[in-house]
Amino acid sequence: MESVVWQGLALSGILSWILIACYFDFTNKFRSLLQPWASLHVVRGTSTILKIQKHQHRALDALFSGLSCVVSVPFYTAFLPLLFWSGHGKLARQMTLLMAFCDYLGNCIKDVVSAPRPNCPPVRRITATKDEEDNALEYGLPSSHTLNTVCLSGFLVYYVLSYIQSEDACVKLGAVALACLLVGLIGFGRIYLGMHSLIDIIGGLVIGLVILAIWLTVHEYVDAFIVSAQNVTSFWAALSFLLLFAYPTPEFPTPSFEYHTAFDGVAFGIVAGVQQTYQQFHHEAVPRIFTSQLTIPAFLGRMLVGIPTILMVKFCSKALAKWILPVVSSTLGIPIKSTSYIPMLNGSTTEKKSSEIKQSSYIHKMLFFSNQDLFDVDTGIRFLQYAGLAWSVVDLVPSLFSHLRL
Repeated sequence: MESVVWQGLALSGILSWILIACYFDFTNKFRSLLQPWASLHVVRGTSTILKIQKHQHRALDALFSGLSCVVSVPFYTAFLPLLFWSGHGKLARQMTLLMAFCDYLGNCIKDVVSAPRPNCPPVRRITATKDEEDNALEYGLPSSHTLNTVCLSGFLVYYVLSYIQSEDACVKLGAVALACLLVGLIGFGRIYLGMHSLIDIIGGLVIGLVILAIWLTVHEYVDAFIVSAQNVTSFWAALSFLLLFAYPTPEFPTPSFEYHTAFDGVAFGIVAGVQQTYQQFHHEAVPRIFTSQLTIPAFLGRMLVGIPTILMVKFCSKALAKWILPVVSSTLGIPIKSTSYIPMLNGSTTEKKSSEIKQSSYIHKMLFFSNQDLFDVDTGIRFLQYAGLAWSVVDLVPSLFSHLRL
């Protein structure tokens, strides 16, 4: 009963914040205070970037571009399923939720401040992948790569040291030093690649340390809630829905909201799946890799079965959502548009009208707060697509492993 009460209080608090923030226009007020200060430091930091880029070399371009890919959201999205299937379910679900927390909070701050990235030219910007090209469309402060690296590497070091229960000071110091080295290389690399200024890196570092400190304090309580509390799935569904409302409106449209929607869906799918199957597939006594119970060949077999399965589920979830959501909207008489997923709905309005809707508050994309003519159905499609993908990682695929004795 206490759990239900605090769940209701938490959701009511978020809803109250949304209404108050909208009524008093907090986003624009905060932006008017922070954006000029951040933009000034970005301009002042251009000379530092140019000095660093004087030492450009193709080897450095490849090194820092590769490091950026290794700590990017797509990499973590591909890595986390393998962590679940390796038997380290607790680490995997906590890193997934931490990643979702970092992604949401970091992108919120980016879109509230709406600080520019370094001007290109004179700065040379290197975007080696499509993901980096998309990242360049976001605002700069804070650096997501720096923030995510601080949080995830820091938590990984904490988990590994706790798992091996080493009291050797040299081991602890070495692990922390490696994490600091990685953070330093990522931060320096983002400046070298022309993606961020120094103020963005410092902001990512500070915010990352704050989030890490908070997470190390609450992660055990969050995990206990997910695996053993009541009404977890319904609570998380309501929380995910409200977080879409709570997302701030950027000065101009960026991909940040799309990234949040995807990882919001991932977090919901993981929580829903783990809560339902914890006793079967995710308890602490499950076989773990590098043991006689889960050998390397068996783990490779899991990868060969699991990866195609989750990709198929992702495709089917997207196709199903593209069919169901327009039908439901039509049945309820809700006019909709689709920015990219459903071409036949893309030409529903003139280019000018589409631009106006795209730049409107993301809250207005949601149904019952909308004062727009059209509802952007892509938000729901993206959420369901990634929720289905994540659910398959922790529920469907482990069921297949059980039947195949992997």
